[in-house]
Amino acid sequence: MEPLYQYAWLIPVLPLLGAMLVGLGLISFNEATNRLRQVNAVFIISLIGASMVLSFALLWSQIQGHEEYTKMIEWAAAGNFTLQMGYTLDHISALMCVIVTTVAFLVMVYTDGYMAHDPSYVRFYAYLSIFSASMLGLVISPNLVQVYIFWELVGMCSYLLIGFWFDRKAAADACQKAFVTNRVGDFGLLLGMLGIYWATGTFEFDLMGERLEGLVSSGMIAPALAALFAVLVFLGPVAKSAQFPLHVWLPDAMEGPTPISALIHAATMVAAGVFLVARMYPVFENIPVAMTTIAWTGAVTSFLGATIALTQNDIKKGLAYSTISQLGYMVMAMGIGAYTAGLFHLMTHAYFKAMLFLCSGSVIHGMEEVVGHDPVLAQDMRLMGGLRKYMPLTSLAFLIGTLAICGIPPFAGFWSKDEILGLAFEANPSLWLVGWLTAGLTAFYMFRMYFMTFEGDFRGNDMDIRAELSAAVAPVFGPGAMDVKELDHDSEDHGHDDHGHSEYPHESPLTMTLPLLILAVPSTLIGLLGKPWDNTFEGFIYAPGEVIEEVSHFDWTEFGIMAGNSVGIALIGITIASLMYLQHKIDPKAIADKFPALYQFSLNKWYFDDVYNNVFVMGCRRLARQIMEVDYRVIDGAVNLTGLATLVSGEGLKYLENGRAQFYALIVFGAVLGFVIVFSVV
Repeated sequence: MEPLYQYAWLIPVLPLLGAMLVGLGLISFNEATNRLRQVNAVFIISLIGASMVLSFALLWSQIQGHEEYTKMIEWAAAGNFTLQMGYTLDHISALMCVIVTTVAFLVMVYTDGYMAHDPSYVRFYAYLSIFSASMLGLVISPNLVQVYIFWELVGMCSYLLIGFWFDRKAAADACQKAFVTNRVGDFGLLLGMLGIYWATGTFEFDLMGERLEGLVSSGMIAPALAALFAVLVFLGPVAKSAQFPLHVWLPDAMEGPTPISALIHAATMVAAGVFLVARMYPVFENIPVAMTTIAWTGAVTSFLGATIALTQNDIKKGLAYSTISQLGYMVMAMGIGAYTAGLFHLMTHAYFKAMLFLCSGSVIHGMEEVVGHDPVLAQDMRLMGGLRKYMPLTSLAFLIGTLAICGIPPFAGFWSKDEILGLAFEANPSLWLVGWLTAGLTAFYMFRMYFMTFEGDFRGNDMDIRAELSAAVAPVFGPGAMDVKELDHDSEDHGHDDHGHSEYPHESPLTMTLPLLILAVPSTLIGLLGKPWDNTFEGFIYAPGEVIEEVSHFDWTEFGIMAGNSVGIALIGITIASLMYLQHKIDPKAIADKFPALYQFSLNKWYFDDVYNNVFVMGCRRLARQIMEVDYRVIDGAVNLTGLATLVSGEGLKYLENGRAQFYALIVFGAVLGFVIVFSVV
């Protein structure tokens, strides 16, 4: 097995090589490279496929008990300071490599059908490949500095992919918003890294935790200072994993093509934040303030995302807020010490959320045949309905994903979410209550999406609804998001007709539906690895002795009560959604009219975008204007005054230049006499 580990560095390098070669082709031989669309796609998919095979082999080796493998080289040295780079393969990194490569592989296969008519098809594949390489490099990084390098590469790739259709202002705004928001968190991460290094003298994860704990216990560092360092580091995951209050970029990331939405939300960028919390766990677990901050940040985020998703009409934005909510569960689990439960939900969520996003892309692909390439109309669930009849495979996959995320047994989400809720109840009943209520909201808004999209009658041909939606400027889009006034996506730019040419949508091609059906398998079955009475997943992440001790205390009665509560609240949410959107026995509009403040609060996303726009965007502009006034009046004024003084003095002195030495001597004598008199008086 050793040769396998010695060549594990190929896992991120292969997709990076593919992106580099295709990118060079686009730069040097653009027309020829773009003509070889399928060749480039097969090349890049083959490379990520090779990385996937190698990842599975390494995971199998770790399951069989192979010890952790680390390969390091000296990267930089100055005096006593030495910085090493390399890669590490342990249980977590092997698992994350499999998650990233499998989702990326299926997304790339799906992309062939979804982006078939896009003129930038090849460029999109190159971006996907470097994005996957960046995330794979991050998960095998052995120290915090290397994580930070790939962390920034992931952020750069997200900027390129969210703004892929950069000719549309909304997409350009969205990628800038994502980039700037993440810079806020990354600045905190950098400060925290430097602070911990100042205290511990290392960037190695385990050593940082051990040394920081020793320094705090010996009184050499104040507990408050250690907590400050830990919270600053946590700011990085807050931004990357879209946690409150830096969550605002993720819904706007829907401006990118749907395949990248699936990759960002499932296995790459947002997963990076949770993964970093897991890697930094040796530091966080010894600092109670940091753990409490992490737990409550996750809880608030999960509830916030769920309440906003209740009123979303854009299918992709609804799923985006669902992702924010589920990420909150993962972060909350990390904060209460449920380390394996958080990673378990990260794994199950990666598969069913990737499938849900790819299903939404399939729906949009079908709707464009009816309403034309108008993202507002093609993604608006109020124009859908009855699609199960026309898109049976997509509807089946979406239903499986919906059942999984709602926590209905035996689907994957039930086991991971129920484990988090059970451990949250033991740690802090208040956190459990927030998570439990969020589970009910999740079931409601997810089945609301399913019923509005796939059940009932098709509404896409109702010209009155289409005209009403086209004329309205929906408040759900907000600053930097999709706006009906900014629809520059015409057929010339992206290879689509402006108007639909079919009366009803149709099922997507095999390249799009096959990944959905493949992802449906882990979305259904992979949760069984975490059965609480035989938790194979926890046995893999933790030492076997610890798991045997926990299993010996397994209480079926307790499990039945906790599981019954979580499934019960989910069934209540599903029932209410059915009464509103399937059977139409409850009128949602009447409820919205009865509680307009709450409805607008959710519809306008808790007004975060408006507050941030007024406080930070407009505030920075006002500050910039004041600085410009200082620059204009003070700095420029001083420069101009200096020039004027020079000009005036030069104009005056030129009349004293007559070429007579006696006159110059008289001036010197007068000046000296003047100085003597002045100093004598003083």
